[in-house]
Amino acid sequence: MDNKLFDDLLSSLKEAGAIHRGELEPSRTFAYEIPDVKSIREKTGLTQVEFANKLHISPRTLQNWEQGHRNPTGPAMTLIKLIDKKPDLLDLA
Repeated sequence: MDNKLFDDLLSSLKEAGAIHRGELEPSRTFAYEIPDVKSIREKTGLTQVEFANKLHISPRTLQNWEQGHRNPTGPAMTLIKLIDKKPDLLDLA
């Protein structure tokens, strides 16, 4: 590894540490709106078990989402948001 690359990596690591300690503000942040899974499921008229089966997840995972213990991520969050806008999408599943 050449010295410039090493120096860049070291500088980035120091900057990350300063951000973590609150000494620096990050250059950008990302915020994601967590969908209200329970209200979305209720729009569909399905029980927890039925909704979980349609999404191919365990009912326990769905319960954790609805109770706020966990949040859907990645493709699951995208699918939940789509179902929120078009609850009849689950009729196709």
